[in-house]
Amino acid sequence: MIALTVVLALGVGLSLGLLGGGGSILMVPLLAYVAGLDAGHAIAMSLLVVAVTSAVGALAHARAGHVRWRTGVLFGAAGMVGAYTGGWVSQFVPGSLLLVGLATVMIAAAIAMMRGRSAESVGVGESPTHRPPALLLHGAAVGLVTGLVGAGGGFLVVPALALLTGLPMATAIGTSLLVIAMNSLAGLAGHLTAAAIDWRLAAAVTAAAVTGALLGSRFATRVDAAVLRAGFGWFILAMASVILAQEIHPVVGALSAGLTALAGAMYASCRRGYFCPLRALYPHG
Repeated sequence: MIALTVVLALGVGLSLGLLGGGGSILMVPLLAYVAGLDAGHAIAMSLLVVAVTSAVGALAHARAGHVRWRTGVLFGAAGMVGAYTGGWVSQFVPGSLLLVGLATVMIAAAIAMMRGRSAESVGVGESPTHRPPALLLHGAAVGLVTGLVGAGGGFLVVPALALLTGLPMATAIGTSLLVIAMNSLAGLAGHLTAAAIDWRLAAAVTAAAVTGALLGSRFATRVDAAVLRAGFGWFILAMASVILAQEIHPVVGALSAGLTALAGAMYASCRRGYFCPLRALYPHG
C-alpha cells in the first residue's frame, strides 16, 4: 500500500502542476484511505506535502515575477495564525468530523473549479477594495480551514487576493502559493502539538508529489485547462461522496453520488447542446 500511496501521490502532484491548484485537496483522502493513516496523521502529513509543493510552485512563479511579496506575507501572516489555531483545535475534534468537514470543502472547491476562476468573471483589477482589515480577516479564515482539514484553500485564496487587492490573475495565483505554503507550515505546527509524523513516508509522498507537480507544469500549456479543470471537479465530487459514505453512512454517500451523477448528466447535456433542464427552467437566463 505504501508503493501505491507514492504512485497516487505522483498523480496528485501531476494534477496540481497541470491545473495550477486544487489537486492537493485529494492528499488527505489518499493518506487516510490508501495509506491507512488516521484523520489527524493524514491531515498533518498532507499539510507538509502541500507546504513543500506550494513553496516550489511559488519559487517558479517568483522567477516569472508573479509573486507580490508584501501582499502575500500580509495575507499569509494572518493565515498562519488561523492555521496554527485550526491545527491545534483539530486534536479536540473527532477524526470523522474532520473528514466530513474536508468533504464539504471538497464540494465547494469542485464547484469553484467547474465555474472557473470567480475573480475573472468580475474583472480583476477594476475595483479593488484595498482594505487591510478585510485582507487580514479573509487570511485568518482561510488559514483556519487549512489548519483544520489540511486543504490548501487555493480556490479561496486566489479570488480573495484578486478581488481585495486588484492583483492580475497570474500574480494572484503565484502569490496564493506563497500564502498556502505559509498556512500549511503553520497548520502543521499546530498538528505536531498532538500528532507525530512518519517522516520516511512523508518524505516519499512529498518527493512524489513535487515530482508530479514539476512534470505537470511542463505540460500545462499542452492541455485544455478548462476541460481538465471541469473533469477534475467532477472527480473531486465523486471522492467527496466516498468520504461521506465512509464517515457518515453508505446511504448518505450513495445519495451524494446519485446527485453528482444527475448533475453530471445535466452538465453534459447542456454542454453538448442537447436538452438542458436549467435552460428550460430559466429560458431567458
